[in-house]
Amino acid sequence: MSVTPVRGLQVTTGVTAWCRRRGNVATMNDRAPAPGGLALVEALVNTLLDIRTGEDALDRPEVRARFGIPPGELDAARALRESLRAACLAHAGHPPHREVTPLTDLLATAPLHVRVDPADGAATLAPPDDASLTSRVAAAIAEATTTGTWPRLKACEASDCHWAYYDRSPAARSRWCDMRVCGARAKMRRYRAK
Repeated sequence: MSVTPVRGLQVTTGVTAWCRRRGNVATMNDRAPAPGGLALVEALVNTLLDIRTGEDALDRPEVRARFGIPPGELDAARALRESLRAACLAHAGHPPHREVTPLTDLLATAPLHVRVDPADGAATLAPPDDASLTSRVAAAIAEATTTGTWPRLKACEASDCHWAYYDRSPAARSRWCDMRVCGARAKMRRYRAK
């Protein structure tokens, strides 16, 4: 199990920690988690364990606690997750999986602060100390935008998957969260269609 520190929280990365189930096949994606704060975004998107059945890790109190989701904000966390998934699909060149609230609208309520390092004068956008999940996600996206890593967080093109993954391929053209599972299935379907 991979644990990534994210803004003072220990967030178990969804890609390696939660097992996806497809029929009777259980697999785990072995991609390295996204860098920096994007690990939080990737983990949140991947809390939907099975897009077909709706199995959701956020139904478990211990998972909500890892993300710092208060009981009354579960619906907002799910809306944020699905808007993030739509953005990840867009990064991969795919339309949204369903109608979602625009991510811009959800992040508009997230307070962020400019923090300046007195040692070197470097400035960063950071969430307040008592930050909500939305603020932490907004800060992660802001950081990833400045480093150029945000467009590399994508969602698998398999319609029964749509898991988030960080595309580390040199040309940034990776299409599936796991070549051995989703990629192999897509290639097999194309082969059978010939």
